Amino acid sequence: MTASSDPFGPGITFLRGRQKLTGTAMEKLSITGDSFPAKSGFEAVDSVIMIVDDELLNIEMTQAFLQEAGYSRFISTNESEHAVELMRRDPPHVLLLDLSMPKVGGIQILAALREDEQLRHIPVIVLTSSADGPTKLQALGLGAMDFLAKPVDPSELALRLRNTLAASAHRDYLINHDALTELPNRPSYVREVERAVKTAALRHHGCALLHIGVDRLSQLQDAMGRVAGDILLQRMAKRLRYCVEGAQGGELGQLEEQYPRLYRFDSDEFAVVVPFLDEIESAAGLITSLMEATATRVKIGGNQIFVTASLGVAVYPLDGDTPAELTKNASLAMRHARLTGNTYEFFTRDLKERAVRALLIGADIRRALVRNELSMLYQPKIDIGTGFLMGAEASLRWTQTDGTVIEGNQIFRMASTSDMAIALTEWMLAEATRQTAHWQSAGLSMVPLGIKLSLRVLTVPQIMEVVSVAVIRGAKAKFLCLELSSLSALDDAEAVSRMTLKLREWGFRVALDNFGTADATLSDLSGLSLDEIKLDACFMKMDAGPQNAAVLRATLALARELLINCVVTGVQTAGQLSFLKEIKADQCQGRLFNNPMPAAEFALKWLARPE
Repeated sequence: MTASSDPFGPGITFLRGRQKLTGTAMEKLSITGDSFPAKSGFEAVDSVIMIVDDELLNIEMTQAFLQEAGYSRFISTNESEHAVELMRRDPPHVLLLDLSMPKVGGIQILAALREDEQLRHIPVIVLTSSADGPTKLQALGLGAMDFLAKPVDPSELALRLRNTLAASAHRDYLINHDALTELPNRPSYVREVERAVKTAALRHHGCALLHIGVDRLSQLQDAMGRVAGDILLQRMAKRLRYCVEGAQGGELGQLEEQYPRLYRFDSDEFAVVVPFLDEIESAAGLITSLMEATATRVKIGGNQIFVTASLGVAVYPLDGDTPAELTKNASLAMRHARLTGNTYEFFTRDLKERAVRALLIGADIRRALVRNELSMLYQPKIDIGTGFLMGAEASLRWTQTDGTVIEGNQIFRMASTSDMAIALTEWMLAEATRQTAHWQSAGLSMVPLGIKLSLRVLTVPQIMEVVSVAVIRGAKAKFLCLELSSLSALDDAEAVSRMTLKLREWGFRVALDNFGTADATLSDLSGLSLDEIKLDACFMKMDAGPQNAAVLRATLALARELLINCVVTGVQTAGQLSFLKEIKADQCQGRLFNNPMPAAEFALKWLARPE
């Protein structure tokens, strides 16, 4: 994919498959200046070929011819009475059919295919020794696509077969795609909704339908002509496709079968099927990007036209438990949004309220990043034996325009989408890079600065990406400690293990946060490459009795055996500190030493070198 500086600008091109755009599609592109995905790559040799002939020798010879031509997937039978049932169980891409067979003849099989909704579109090549004209006409009338005379010439068979498969693939593409936008069409949408609802019911999760209607399309066509409307729809399709493809593999599904997909639903309406949805807030990021993509100015024939769209959302199972009901409710919600002038509308009031909160908060956080409403706070990490500063933990503070202050992990919980979590993490790493560079240039004492990275809101690839970006932007690994939490949110322990090893190879300190809780247990230490573990604050809420002391001593001993530093968090009283000194704990942090404080105060109290 290539793009201009505007991610939705006319320079962007999507390339898929192996075939080139041809004929009408190229003419459309020359009109609009936009590029759309080429049709899916077609490889004839991957096709399943079924051979029905009462002579086994004919089947073996035909299959041998085709194997030499590169084909390898075959179904065959010399018992014609079973042919139709075999095709129902495993529909082939093409049928090679003999006409003259005992019990059930080829004409009878063609007639059965024609009456079967599932099988009627299977292309059929008739192999026959009969030159009977009326029989051939009858076969053609029942749907046969080609004839070959027996004995079959191998080269001609391979050529006819490939042509038939190519024609069938092109026909299927036209049947399942909209000619103007080249998006999957309404019949494709209907099949996908049926599949999504069935899967959601079996696996006990949600799914969602998003219907997007282009506002005032008919007025535009009346004023500027049908061609202008077509150009607008093509541009809109490209922008929506960009958004939907950007959401694939994120919060809305890690597996390809769960990816959101875009369809041309009606004349002025598009639709997005979200096959996997654990909570409505997860869709907030996609809804936001779709609305941003559709509210834009488009230049058509020298005229700048401001375009908007209305979006309706229906969610399974709350808004309906059948594909037809969900589809109807998504369209109703879209039309209601158009009538009320809202950009989007949810069919269920409760879902609407929750999603609107998530969307508004996401917008607020996005504005906070632009308006410099965010800042960092720092809390010291102390050596228990000496009292020396050994490091610091950074956290976020958000000072809103009305004076409301929000701190810590609550900001990440409010973000609700992975895009916002990534943006906040990128900002923290950039600010840590800037602050450590400033402290170093001022000649202050330098200690590792801890940045929390939660695997509940960020995936392993996302963490690697944001850290890589930070390094490119000048982050010095030796001044940063990456504190991982919520390992229980991931099933792929090997991926986390590889990540910790790579981060340490880059020079970062790596810590495991919240150790001793369900989010970080003893089993998580196996295979991880760590510099330290941070005991959860719950340890300091226990009494200082002999059993708890034994637990802490055992944990400290394990950490030392593994050559891992152990930090006790949540220290609030002098008595707790004395207890930690008694059991010879390594390091600690907590409000006993300081509440999290702004950079200037932290530097003055903890980093300034004595005169």
